[in-house]
Amino acid sequence: MPTQCNGCRDGTAFDLPFSMAFQPIVDITSGAVFAHEALVRGPNGEGAGFVLGQVKDDNRYAFDQQCRVKAIELASALFDPSDNVKLSINFMPNAVYEPRACIRLTLATAMKTGFPTDRIIFEFTENEQLDTKHILHILRTYRDMGFKTAIDDFGAGHSGLGLLAHFQPDIVKLDMDMIRGIDTDPIRRKIVKHTLHLLEDLAIVPLCEGVETAGELQVLKDLGVSLIQGYVLAKPSFELLAVPIAPETLINRAA
Repeated sequence: MPTQCNGCRDGTAFDLPFSMAFQPIVDITSGAVFAHEALVRGPNGEGAGFVLGQVKDDNRYAFDQQCRVKAIELASALFDPSDNVKLSINFMPNAVYEPRACIRLTLATAMKTGFPTDRIIFEFTENEQLDTKHILHILRTYRDMGFKTAIDDFGAGHSGLGLLAHFQPDIVKLDMDMIRGIDTDPIRRKIVKHTLHLLEDLAIVPLCEGVETAGELQVLKDLGVSLIQGYVLAKPSFELLAVPIAPETLINRAA
């Protein structure tokens, strides 16, 4: 299967083997798994840094394409086709030169494996300076094609509110630094509370990631957050789908 689209100026292969771990995103209102995020790992489960340290400007495109393929291939084998659990795939905006051209391999892989494209969420992290016009073009194209979109690590990157002024994704993932210790930090609670109100006004679904304690989980539930991701519920599982702990069990312990 080719790893570059027609006209792509970056044809350097990414030769390091890698695979994926999956971490569940849980709707704590219902207790059901909403999605699993695909997280890059080394071929034997090594941490993401083992792989990401080999990503360079000249192989970024190939790596981004291979990540999508690997995530969809594994998900198609692991996911129950009878439910509607989503697959969240991280993409690199700077690896996408033209979204409709660079999505071809993703669509071909989904068709080959039978994985429904309406169950795919594309998320990106605003951890590097991005061309706002370029990222808006990608997000709008993906939405037009029926994919869900998400901003990861919101509150920690460069664009933040400025990006939301131009485009409202389906999901915003609040950065874990905003969540850490929220049960004992009134300032963080106020920041998160007002951020949640903003997202509600914009009809964007909030997702709190990096939740590690039952106390944090309880506060977020009290603030009305439904979608939670973090070690308190489940750690990523290498090439498997982790079964999260029931949210109510943890909340009852914290009470």
